[in-house]
Amino acid sequence: MWCELAQANVFDEFQMEGVSAEDNEICLEVTPDLLSRALRTLHNAKVVKVKLTRKLRPCLTVAAELPTLSSCSRVVTHDLPVDVIPRRLWHEFKEPNMPDFDVSIYLPPLKTMKNVVDRMKNLSNFLVMEANLNGEMNLKIETDLVSVTTHFKDLGNPPWGGDASQGGGASPSRDPGAMAQARVDIRKLQQFLVGQQVNPSKAMCNLVQDRVVHLILLHDDVSLQYFIPAVA
Repeated sequence: MWCELAQANVFDEFQMEGVSAEDNEICLEVTPDLLSRALRTLHNAKVVKVKLTRKLRPCLTVAAELPTLSSCSRVVTHDLPVDVIPRRLWHEFKEPNMPDFDVSIYLPPLKTMKNVVDRMKNLSNFLVMEANLNGEMNLKIETDLVSVTTHFKDLGNPPWGGDASQGGGASPSRDPGAMAQARVDIRKLQQFLVGQQVNPSKAMCNLVQDRVVHLILLHDDVSLQYFIPAVA
């Protein structure tokens, strides 16, 4: 999973000194559950400050000024322990390359898709996603006892340019009606659908035949990519 936020749209003030002028960045590893719990307490905050500090160990310190009924302010501080990633490992944390996909398609409404997947997971542990260049997508499960398919049409296909993927995206000679498919763990797809909290302006899916499902959500200053490997 890869998520990117534009700092200018998140922070009113921003000061940072990286390891050098050439490598002006810092890579941190934080426990998602700790960060999530800290942020849940900040919904009504007037001001939030996030700082990298050193207590007994490196910490991400989140300080929030909360409203009160009196004139006095109340500041709540969370010190979240973090691990600083050494520069020799930074290459492991770069944005993944977009796969050389066979088909790229816009997703149906995510709420609708979630309702379908929630019902299918009660019947099978695996789901087949397939789509073509005519804007059609199918979600399928097949077991010894049942075969269920949900069809979506008129979804549209993103107009990727020639640099969209390592090989330029879908081949121009590809039959528009030919389906590309990948069989995935239905729980991983469900995690993506349950975890998405943004209301994306665009939601897309790139399919690499029998290899990977690459899901992309775009909304204002947030981009989120999710890679689900195919299973045999």
